[in-house]
Amino acid sequence: MNESGALNGTGVPVARIQASDGNSSLELSSQLPVFAINPWDVVLCISGTIIACENAIVVAIIFYTPNLRTPMFVLIGSLATADLLAGVGLILNFVFQYVIQSETISLITVGFLVASFTASVSSLLAITVDRYLSLYNALTYYSEKTVLCIHMMLIVTWGVSLCLGLLPVLGWNCLDDYSSCSIVRPLTKSNLTLLSASFFLVFIIMLHLYIKICKIVCRHAHQIALQQHFLSASHYVATKKGVSTLAIIIGTFGASWLPFAIYCVVGDLDYPSVYTYATLLPATYNSMINPIIYAYRNQEIQRAMWVLFCGCFQSKVSFRSRSPSDV
Repeated sequence: MNESGALNGTGVPVARIQASDGNSSLELSSQLPVFAINPWDVVLCISGTIIACENAIVVAIIFYTPNLRTPMFVLIGSLATADLLAGVGLILNFVFQYVIQSETISLITVGFLVASFTASVSSLLAITVDRYLSLYNALTYYSEKTVLCIHMMLIVTWGVSLCLGLLPVLGWNCLDDYSSCSIVRPLTKSNLTLLSASFFLVFIIMLHLYIKICKIVCRHAHQIALQQHFLSASHYVATKKGVSTLAIIIGTFGASWLPFAIYCVVGDLDYPSVYTYATLLPATYNSMINPIIYAYRNQEIQRAMWVLFCGCFQSKVSFRSRSPSDV
């Protein structure tokens, strides 16, 4: 007898004891488990709680503030909603794994988390596209065409996320074929490979767009400096700050998700579950960092927070309105 971890629907492992041939396997069992709480699951549950609280504040601010209805804030709201659902999913996953043992609930949980995290990553891509459009088509950005484009991106984002989340629930799972299981049971290897390939595609597109955004930012800053007939130190500082911000955004996203995405492709069911935990946890942290990068740094959201929570906003405090092109 040896201790091994079992991954529920999302990739979140659950500790239990099972007989094996010397290899640690990640498997969901419908039998009553030995009641021992895995510390990794506790950490994931705590992470889910923090994620849910952070993003619930952002959703509340955007929902209750009429001024935050521009395309940029609609996309930020979509991201916060997806991360909020992901956090709730991590909490429910912990509760269901240690309270209710059911294959049906496992499939629903995995579908919910797959849909939530897919919507989160897709919303990040939509925000990147929006930032690029705000720079590339600056003169026509605030047109009805842009609003229609944003709405279409949201429909595609949530439509694709819902479809991917329904796949394991509708039958694309390995509950009846253990040999086809991935490191995230009950997802099959082919299903997890599809999700990983989709992430790599999104990451490449985001990287390409942010490189183009960086070039546009540098070119615009250089043109402004030339119009002023000199290249001042402030020009260098502003350009460096913009490039650094872009590097932080794409670097944080890559560092959070790439390890788990790569391990989903190269990992095997017989590998120790600690590898899955160690790569999954940073991926969940991305949903914890997103509201800090995309929401709380925005001055209009900061002002709305003063109004919503303090009711003591002073008009003399200066807040500069920002556009998606502000990086």
